[in-house]
Amino acid sequence: MRQKSVYETRVYSILITGTMVFSFIYLLLISLNARKYFLSFHEKYNIDEVFFALFITGGLGLLYFLLQANKMSKEIDHYVEEEKNLLWISNHDPITKLPNQKMLDSFVSSMDEENGAHSYAVFSVEINRFRHINDLLGYDSRNDIMKLVAQRLTYLFADNVYKLRGDDFLILRSNNDRTELLYLARRILKNITAPIGINGFILNTAANIGVARCHENVSSLSKVIQQSDCALHEAKKLGRDQVKVFCPVMQEDLLKRARFELDFKAALKNKALSLHYQPLVDLQSNTIVGFEALARWEQAPGKFIPPLQFVALAEETGAITELTEQLLRQACLDALQWPSYTLLSFNISPLQLSDKSLYFRIMRILNELSFPFDRLEIEVTESALFQDAMAARFTLTKLSDEGIQIALDDFGTGYSNLSQLCNFPFDKLKIDKSFIDTFLHNDKQDKIVRSLISLAGALDMKVTAEGIEHVNQLNRLKGLGCHIGQGYLLGKPAPQRDLQKI
Repeated sequence: MRQKSVYETRVYSILITGTMVFSFIYLLLISLNARKYFLSFHEKYNIDEVFFALFITGGLGLLYFLLQANKMSKEIDHYVEEEKNLLWISNHDPITKLPNQKMLDSFVSSMDEENGAHSYAVFSVEINRFRHINDLLGYDSRNDIMKLVAQRLTYLFADNVYKLRGDDFLILRSNNDRTELLYLARRILKNITAPIGINGFILNTAANIGVARCHENVSSLSKVIQQSDCALHEAKKLGRDQVKVFCPVMQEDLLKRARFELDFKAALKNKALSLHYQPLVDLQSNTIVGFEALARWEQAPGKFIPPLQFVALAEETGAITELTEQLLRQACLDALQWPSYTLLSFNISPLQLSDKSLYFRIMRILNELSFPFDRLEIEVTESALFQDAMAARFTLTKLSDEGIQIALDDFGTGYSNLSQLCNFPFDKLKIDKSFIDTFLHNDKQDKIVRSLISLAGALDMKVTAEGIEHVNQLNRLKGLGCHIGQGYLLGKPAPQRDLQKI
């Protein structure tokens, strides 16, 4: 509203100045007995014509002033409207038009101050199953689905429906009538997962819902929302289309998660996360050609937290960017101590690949450390390509143009799309350990491995086989023409200080 106050000040200053000038002239004329002088001299010097001209000029000046004042008034209204629009945008989700996290935080804060938590029950909703829809119709279809879900929720609840980050919604409902919340949650689930028609296709989504209501031991709405999130987390453990109502037993899990989150943030701040490196071996020459960087978090002596757990937590809490940059910087510093021909393979999370600024952050680190671009290999999983295909293509293409190698990890373990091999600049295809474990004794798995090696060769891509643990696996892969091997038989992950022992 600052611009409005500036224009109002200008209008007021013009009015005050005009009034003061008029009053000064009026008082001056009275003090000089102007009428007496005017009558004696007006015929001789045509003073009446002069005053008439001044009158006309004053009238025109007044008209100009009124037009300017009207223009300023319209400008004030315009800026007020713009500020209202900006305020609306900052408080609403641009796709669904629903209130966002900022609006929710403001409302929750006011309710907590008024001790009004007892008035509400909370439903935390997460929509999923977008991956196959993205494959079929593209990423834009996700926005259409979110709009339709928002419409269905607002049909059930006219007010207090919020769109949070990602695919999450939150509903606040009056708790005064003590409605059976589990029944209502199942009704919500049935409504929002009903078939959706888009571009001639009938699609099915899925969702999970966590529910919590205020009771005598809870006095803050923010606490109830935490409990509904906890119930949602439990619902997701059971699979898709599940509903869970918060119960006190879940509180312990909630506290454990809170402690886990605090420990992780402290570890990230203190740079307590480290890297181990697993050798990448050229199967034809039996020489180490690179190392894959694997994140490790030793929470206590001998107690390691699995990477899947703390990476998922980093994604959920928004710390994935800091984690990635910290680990990539350390990996590059370590790799600079290796032989100049040795490759550094580094994993990027699916969430990171949706961020177009990822390319610039990676390049900034490489340039700061003077790390050779052609010695870095970025590994991405196939699922990462479906988060935001356009952003992923932009990032990977830009990195490839700089000479950085791109590897597709876990190909064939999920919903594999062969077109992705043509649409993205991959240099290497990694065969997952699940195929290597059984391909010697399973004819179908053996055919898959052979087909993947053949496919990669036809596309001028190298192949890395993961999880090699037995000599007969190694010999078979050599015979099939697999380029690079990785696994405990060839070398276990080790910290930087132990690499010379490998």
